[in-house]
Formats: sequence, structure tokens, C-alpha cells
Amino acid sequence: MTVTLSATLAANEDIERRRRAGDRVLHLAFGEAGLPVHPALRDKLAAASERNGYGPVAGASGLRAAAAGYWTRRGLVTDPELVVSGPGSKSLLYGLLLAIGGDIVMPMPSWVSYAAQADLVGSRPILVPAPPGEGGVPDPELVVREVHRARAQGRTVSSVLVTLPDNPTGRLAPPATVARLAEVARELNLTIISDEIYRDLVHDPSLPYTSPAELAPERTIITTGLSKSLALGGWRIGVARLPENAHLLRRRLLAVASEIWSAPAAPVQEAAAYAFGDPPELTERITRSRRLHGVVARAVHERFVAAGADVPVPQGGFYLYPDLGHLRLGGSAEVTKLLLEEHGIGVLPGHAFGDDPSAARVRVAVSLLYGDTAEERLAALNSPDPLGLPWIADNLDFLSAGLRELSPSRHAVPPKPRAALCGG
Repeated sequence: MTVTLSATLAANEDIERRRRAGDRVLHLAFGEAGLPVHPALRDKLAAASERNGYGPVAGASGLRAAAAGYWTRRGLVTDPELVVSGPGSKSLLYGLLLAIGGDIVMPMPSWVSYAAQADLVGSRPILVPAPPGEGGVPDPELVVREVHRARAQGRTVSSVLVTLPDNPTGRLAPPATVARLAEVARELNLTIISDEIYRDLVHDPSLPYTSPAELAPERTIITTGLSKSLALGGWRIGVARLPENAHLLRRRLLAVASEIWSAPAAPVQEAAAYAFGDPPELTERITRSRRLHGVVARAVHERFVAAGADVPVPQGGFYLYPDLGHLRLGGSAEVTKLLLEEHGIGVLPGHAFGDDPSAARVRVAVSLLYGDTAEERLAALNSPDPLGLPWIADNLDFLSAGLRELSPSRHAVPPKPRAALCGG
């Protein structure tokens, strides 16, 4: 088995190397929330810093109760005994794939680590496109066809994965699509893994949000964490909500956890328990974050549209998924390389997300445009007009200039010379 560095982490390291060498690179490749830690969270972490015991594998009781309350306040009554914590939702997803077994259906495109983790555990991912204009949920009718086809080949297909809202497209699947997928999962006896780490960052709070756990509670697992909504990626903490009566799954997941991570970091669990309690100062921070992500994502969307790209309007998180195929500059790898090496714009190629390599689609993350220092990022968070801040305006101008220069005439590959003709 060949294991390579995650595409997002590899791109981040490459861009940072270029920056250290003095190159200007607009960093649109890394899905980090790009905001400072809230002081109250820092205080909670510091106060718990002497907690150095391993603790329960499933997580501290206080954290599990707080996470159960978090979901209950969002309409999903949750038993703390069905909550499992881990060092990030990414670790929990890996543990779940091991615990569930079998092959898994996932949307195409989808986050780079889903298929990679499936490969690591010996599960063959079945990539199914989302309905046109949507993202994060594979087309339910195509799921039926592909699962039947795989099972006819003797494969065991056990689960389907969704992301609400989505990375890489920034779209939120509509309730009707989620409802149909829940029906299909029940008909095909599939466990649903619903990655809802961006749930609190839906740009428009009035946009209808439906979790499959509302419709198929007996078969839906939800994972989430604090790395996106509260910018705590480096703290590595996540929680999973298991289905009703999933006692065997819980035992399997805890067995995996006990051999891989033992228990999440105790001080971080203490801070996370506070965060999942939805205290007013943190809900206010999330509200500001959601607004900033939405404002900047829409501004970046406008720049790509002005350049002729086909790009759905982002609805959640801090991602866009433009298609630059109209430029006829090659597939996603070629366009990504061109943007970085000739225009100083770092993005991720669509093929890293399981997309067709010949398509010129790229994933754009806007969250590192907010500033290079904590002071600038905090100013962006608190500004009534973040687009008017000099550093954000300059970043957007740099993006527009690079996209304007990205033209077929400028980057056309010269035709190969024709071989000389031999005559007698």
C-alpha cells in the first residue's frame, strides 16, 4: 500500500516554503479557519493544563454530556452514552471506517481524506456525483445503481458518507436530497456517516438544514468538532454521535480508539466541554465568523465569475469550487500548477477530491485571506466592512489580477514542429 501526504497538508507546506523564499503566494489551498482563539477558550485550556491522566477512551463524561446537549439544542435528542470523543473528527472518521467495515459510498468530489482513509482500512470507495448544482450528498438514485452493481460483483457495501455543508464545493444539500438519501440508505441497509463539522458556519441561518439523523436516526452517525466553527484545528478534538441502539458499533469504535489514540488530550476536553455548551460569548464569536466567511467567500466568488469561471455560490464554510474549463488550459493539475507558479495563487486541484482529472475544477479556501497576524484577523472578524480592510482588499485585487492574466492566448502551448519531409 502506498500512503502519501494529504493533499491539503502537502500544498500548505509547499506554499509556506515558497513564502519563506520570498515569493508572494495567495494562500487559497488550506482549509484552516484563519481566526484567533477566543480568550475564554484559552483560559479554560490553561486552567485544565494540570490534567495529565489518560481518562476514559470515549472521552470525559463532562465533554460527552456537553456534546449531547449541543445536538439536543439542534433538535437531535442525544444520550451522552452514545457520544464518543477523539483527537479530531478526522480520527473518529477513520475509527468508524474500521469499526463498520465493508466498502463505502461517498460524493464526488469530496474531502481529500475520505477516500484516502478508506484505502488505508482496505475499503474500496464508491464515488458517486452529487446532483447538478449541489454538493456533499451523492445523487441518491445513482447510489442505488452503484450499490446494486457493486453487490452484484460480490462486494460488501456497508455505508454512505455525506458532508453538510460541503467541502470542497461550499454547498449545502437541500432537504429533499437528504431525505431521499435517508430512504435509499434504509432500503439498502447502509449506515450513514454525516460529517457536520461546518454546520454552524452555514452563511444564511435561515437556509433549511436537514441532518439525516432527523430522518434515519437508527442508522446515522454524526461527526463534528471545533476546528472550523471556533478555529481550533491545532487542538485536535472531535465528537461522534452514534445511532440509537448502536451498542456493538460503540464497542468496536472504542476498541479501535483504545489501540490508536487511547483518549483525547484531557485539557483540550475540558475546553471543548465548555465550547459545546454554547456559552453566549462563543455563539457570538461563531456568528461573527460565519458572517466573515460568507462575505469573503462571496467576494472571491465574484472574482472568479468575472474571470468567466463556472462556480456555484458558496453557502457554508469557506470554500468554493470553480470550473475554469472555459480557458482550455488543461485539467485540474495543469491549472493548479499554472495558478501557483505563474500567478502566485495557491489552490487545490479537483482530482485530489476524486474529481475527473481532465476537468479544470479547483478547490478554493478563502479563510487565510483575513490577515497574516492575529491582530489583522481579529480586525477582520470585528469589522463591519472586512472587504474594505487594506490587506483583504489587496489580496482580492491580487486574485483578480492573476485571474485576468490566466488566458488561453498567454498560456497557449506552441505546436510541435512538423517533421521535415524527405523528397527524392
